[in-house]
Amino acid sequence: YDIMNDLMSCGLHRLWKRYTVNEAAVRPGNVVLDLAGGTGDLALAFAKRVGAEGHVVLADINAAMLEQGRKRLVDAGVAGNSSIAQVDAQNLPFADGSFDVVTMAFGLRNVTDKDAALRSIYGTLNTGGKAMILEFSEAHQSIKPAYDLYSFKVLPALGKLVARDADSYQYLAESIRVHPDQETLKTMMTDAGFERCRYHNLAGGIVALHIGYRI
Repeated sequence: YDIMNDLMSCGLHRLWKRYTVNEAAVRPGNVVLDLAGGTGDLALAFAKRVGAEGHVVLADINAAMLEQGRKRLVDAGVAGNSSIAQVDAQNLPFADGSFDVVTMAFGLRNVTDKDAALRSIYGTLNTGGKAMILEFSEAHQSIKPAYDLYSFKVLPALGKLVARDADSYQYLAESIRVHPDQETLKTMMTDAGFERCRYHNLAGGIVALHIGYRI
């Protein structure tokens, strides 16, 4: 999974996630929820920043992913201020106002009811809390033809060669195309209750980071 992320993004996913961590601006003592956290790369970065007084919850619907994430956190020596939770983003089991920051990197695209997930995320934030949704989005028209060729031809071939799973990467390309574009997702966040919503395009809009606050 991590190898495929590096290959299919040419390593750019690391820069996109680093940008997200920097924009989150978490401080020592903050409590962070990393939804769809997979193998724990974002959670690890946050755990180092919130310190012993803070806490990070690595959450995913996939138990196998969580196990890999748990190992990463333990190996990095940050298990003391982190925990894992198998959850459904559409119905989060956390109390109202539990978190200072909620992140979701490349996970909202796979959620069936995105509006429900956004409302659930909003409810877990405390007053002044911030949600950050990093997701594939609508590429700029100038690069769209090349991006489409890469998505529908190169990605499935890479998946077949490296992961022996072309279908999952064909699905990836298709799911990106039906995911809400930048302005639509911004409106969905506003409708879910978030305020001061904005987004930052990365790599020509191939990826966008949406940010919204619970005021």
